Parts: sequence; structure tokens; C-alpha cells
Amino acid sequence: MGRSAAKSGGAREKGGAKGSAFTFKELDPGLWPDFERLFARHGVPSYCWCMYYQRGQSRGREMKELGLREADMRDHNRRTKRDLVARGRSHGILVYSDGAPVGWCAYGPREEFPRVDRGRYYKKLGLPEERRKLWRIVCMVVDKDHRGKGVATVALQAALASIRRQGGGVVEAYPVVSKKGGSQSLWFGTVGMFEREGFTAVAPMGASRLMRKVVR
Repeated sequence: MGRSAAKSGGAREKGGAKGSAFTFKELDPGLWPDFERLFARHGVPSYCWCMYYQRGQSRGREMKELGLREADMRDHNRRTKRDLVARGRSHGILVYSDGAPVGWCAYGPREEFPRVDRGRYYKKLGLPEERRKLWRIVCMVVDKDHRGKGVATVALQAALASIRRQGGGVVEAYPVVSKKGGSQSLWFGTVGMFEREGFTAVAPMGASRLMRKVVR
């Protein structure tokens, strides 16, 4: 997988929507300290490191093959994520406020998120093979002190713009519609925020909803 539009160590800072107080950058190896700073401030993100959908196999099988204990997984996830970023195999948008990272949107081509294809609800849909390039948006993180201020919208819009610059295609998202997940479900975004960016519902996926948008 080649580099994204922003090159290593040289990510350009861009402004958010008109009137927005936020800026954003495409994640690259040079911005790893910012990514680490944002995730380390929050409980579950500092454990997962946005690796859930990037695993090539189940978490349990990975632990067994590598001889890892539960106590090892936090650092293992962090190191694995850093390696993927260094190899240009993990895409995402970092949102900043006054120079500090306050938001994140994980996106990337289909092959970067094999866990989605292995999901039982996704497989049951029996979707026809997509001829156009397929992209996925799988995670949103907003700093606890900046929630409700439009950070996720800035991140999503920036991700879609980056996908457009990289040739576009079909973009999938999986917002949770069940309220049982509480604030944790917001990591997938909301149906409303995706609808506002032109996504349409394709099918239910358990507690989630598959939504798609064609980006040209």
C-alpha cells in the first residue's frame, strides 16, 4: 500500500470548515507522537489503539500464536499500530485545536480493515463484489474536553476529501443504532452525521447500520 496524500514528516495542516476553529492533518509517521498523545488520554482507545478492525485474524488467535497475555495487549496494540503507520498501511485524520490533537477519524481502503469482512452480520448481507474501490470509515475519537463542538464532523469531512484526492470510490460506514452501547457507540459515528455528508442506509447489521456514499 502506498503512502497517503500526506508524506511522512511533512503533513500539511489544513483548516476545517468555514468558521471552524479546528485544523487537521493526515496521519503519517512524523505525527505518531500526536496520535499517541490523543489516544493515551482516553481509556479504551489507549488499550485498543484503533487496531480492532485492522487485525488479520481474531484477537484470541493472535494472542495464542504470539504467546501474549491480556496484560500484554495494550502495548502490543500500540506497537502494532505504530508499525502499520510507519509502513503506510494505516490511514486517518487528526484534528487539532490550538496545536493540540483533539480528534481522530480512521479511514482506509478495504484491505486495511479485514475484520469487517469477517464479521458475521456483514457476511450475511451477501453484498455483490464492488467493482469500484471500496473505502471504510471505522472509528472516531474525540477528546473528552472537546466533545459536542463539531470535531467529528471536521474529521469526517477531511477523510472524505482525502479519499476524493486518492481517486474516490465507494465509502462504507457502520454507525451504531442501538442505544445500549452508550457513549462507546459514538466511536463509529452517528447515523445523522453520515446522512448529512450524503451517506445512505444500505442494510441493518445487528446493532449497526451499513451506510454508503460514492465519492468522486
